Amino acid sequence: MKTWFPLGAFLAALAVMAGAFGAHALKTALSPDMLATYETGARYHLMHALGLMVVGLVAERRPSRRVDAAGWLIAGGVVLFSGSLYALAITGNRSLGAITPLGGVSWIVGWIMLGLAVQAAEP
Repeated sequence: MKTWFPLGAFLAALAVMAGAFGAHALKTALSPDMLATYETGARYHLMHALGLMVVGLVAERRPSRRVDAAGWLIAGGVVLFSGSLYALAITGNRSLGAITPLGGVSWIVGWIMLGLAVQAAEP
């Protein structure tokens, strides 16, 4: 809890700031498709920041290496998925889109790891 919940809260605040930046500063600077790409990054960023807070709550009740692995995978997914979409939208460098699926896979594995951690902890 001492790692994952605060990190999730911090990432949630960053997601709100990124969303506001996109809605106000980038609205006229980006093409509609690049703005949509940026907004996708912000939306998934916020969802997984909240998910990381859930990891913190699980870690408090059922601490384990699997829970910690889930936290790292979900946090890494934010950087890889959302970060690559932010960079792609702002720079227009479409090759950055090759990084995005790595973030998605990181999230998938993280959520599975969290589920396994909770299941393994049941009596």
